[in-house]
Formats: sequence, C-alpha cells, structure tokens
Amino acid sequence: MDVSSIEGKAGWLVRAALVGHLGAGAQATPRYRLDVRLDEQLQGLGLLSNDAVTRERRTLRARYQLVDLSSGKIVLDATAGADAGIDIVSSEYAVIAAEQTALENLSHEVADQIVTRVATKLRQTG
Repeated sequence: MDVSSIEGKAGWLVRAALVGHLGAGAQATPRYRLDVRLDEQLQGLGLLSNDAVTRERRTLRARYQLVDLSSGKIVLDATAGADAGIDIVSSEYAVIAAEQTALENLSHEVADQIVTRVATKLRQTG
C-alpha cells in the first residue's frame, strides 16, 4: 500500500503512523493508495472576565480515500477525527508543549482509526 504525502506537521505525523502500521512502501508495486486530507483547528474556550482564554480545544479531522491502483476505483471514502482539551497556564512554554503533545496524540489516534477502517474494508474485499 502507498500512502500519499499529507501537508503540514500533523500530516507528517499521521503519515508516519500510517506507514508504520500499514507497512506502506514494503511492496514494489502497491495495489492500493491511501489519500488523506486533514483539517486541524485550535479553538479558545473558557474566557475569563478579562477575555483571557483558560482552555483550548484542538481538533484533527481526516477525510481519506482508499484507491485501487489497478482500476482507479475508490474502494473506501471515509472520515476520522479526534479532539483534545488543553488547559492554559501561566507558562507559555508549558502551553506550547501541551499543544504539541495534543497534536502528536491526536495524529496517532486519527491514524489508528484509519488503519482499523482500512483493514476492515480490505478484509471484507478479500
């Protein structure tokens, strides 16, 4: 199976997890290609009276298609997604670290959802 490039840092993280789980690139001529598009958002929540944000929500959504390379037919067209809450503290470094950790965790969670769905579909098609 071939996994197409995915834009951005989240894309790099999701693609690396997908390649690791699916063994992509192990075959000389893959039968399928996985195309993934990501939508990533960071939203401020929990405003104080001085308009300071106390919590953020990071979301990562993926729309993916599994394409049969021999026919060009889309075998699977689905979505996956995950979100995480982040507390905003006084240390800017701690907030940045929490945002990055959340992105890494969400990337793995979305990749796991994709792998499960793709594996189920391929098992059904034989």
